[in-house]
Amino acid sequence: MTKKVAFITVHGMGSTEEGYNHDVVAELRDRLGARFSDLHVGSVYYQGILQPNENRVWKGIGRRVRWDALRKFLLFGFADAAGLENGKEARTSVYSQAQTLIARELLAARRAMDGDGPVVILAQSLGGQVISCYFWDAHKARQGGSVNVGIWQDIGHFEQQITGGDPLAPEEKAFLQGISLRSLYTTGCNIPIFVAAHAAREILPITPNDAFEWHNFYDRDDVLGWPLAVLSPGYRKVVTDHSINAGGGIMEWIFKSWNPMSHSQYWNDDDVLDPLAAHLRALLA
Repeated sequence: MTKKVAFITVHGMGSTEEGYNHDVVAELRDRLGARFSDLHVGSVYYQGILQPNENRVWKGIGRRVRWDALRKFLLFGFADAAGLENGKEARTSVYSQAQTLIARELLAARRAMDGDGPVVILAQSLGGQVISCYFWDAHKARQGGSVNVGIWQDIGHFEQQITGGDPLAPEEKAFLQGISLRSLYTTGCNIPIFVAAHAAREILPITPNDAFEWHNFYDRDDVLGWPLAVLSPGYRKVVTDHSINAGGGIMEWIFKSWNPMSHSQYWNDDDVLDPLAAHLRALLA
């Protein structure tokens, strides 16, 4: 059955299981009803590249230190960010491997839609930085600019890893570069941590196509989630920030929504799910 719209999730930092998007997909299934069958659902799982190495380090260190939970959070969370940013130029880098996974999911989405249907991406935490970097590099390559990191420095070298053997057709390559990316929803996004040291004129958002829109959800109590529109005039033009109190019911509020634990609560919050579902419903219609 040919799908009409593609919905792809990207997880955030820290120890993450492969089925991380199960709950948010179930919520969307309930909200979309019969229309859900027309939706292709994809999932980028880059933690599989990072986590085995982090587990090895933790196994050697964990018994030697105190504050296990906090240390494990810091190790797994910030090792993700550092690992993705370190040595990005190498074709075998973690950065390139993560971008290969993104390209595979996008190609699978195009094939499921049998063409250039609209794509909606939901990215949590560090996933916002990961997907933003991918489309920044891809759009720069599409414009003929020089890219010296990730898969877009030489997409031909990565074609077989992305397709499983066949060369990418020009229309497939254009799709992977974001011509059909309709919207990006980021939650608990920490892009400011990566760009705050730069001058405002150098802080530019992704603009993969003219129809693209970016909605960013943050909780003021979430120290890992930030507003984005204030970063620069460029971001102000592209991003719409939404300040919410992440964490649905009374028990979530008591234990999580009023403090930094809110970072893990976005994907089960109606303030995120309702507009996301409404947007998908409109595209499916």
